[in-house]
Amino acid sequence: MDTESAPNYGVAMDSRDERMWSGLAHLSVFLNLFTGFLGPMAAFVIWLVYRDRSETIAFHALQSAVYQSAWLLFLAVGWTLTGLLAIVLVGFLLMPFMFVASVVPFAHAVYAAYRIGQGREFRYPFASDMVDGK
Repeated sequence: MDTESAPNYGVAMDSRDERMWSGLAHLSVFLNLFTGFLGPMAAFVIWLVYRDRSETIAFHALQSAVYQSAWLLFLAVGWTLTGLLAIVLVGFLLMPFMFVASVVPFAHAVYAAYRIGQGREFRYPFASDMVDGK
């Protein structure tokens, strides 16, 4: 095996590359607009690729995957209940809440990518603690 084609895990990554890949992991939530579910999978793939090369990228990608998965589950259950309760008119009262809740993960991800791009730290509530094992 020639050394030219072998992955170079011993070299530290440039901080600009770390910020870019960490930001992309957060912004992968926008894949959910088109696919409905591929956002967490994209963040997980970024984690798989960079988990041995950059602790920073691995942390951000994994917390993004956990956060997105939790929101997808919450939104699926919330919209299902809202739809079922709309039959008896109660669900119509929940619709404004669900519309706002549907926007929250996207706004949060944009803010996370912005903070990471500025070189500052960002941690999602609860998801980052799960990733850290706290």
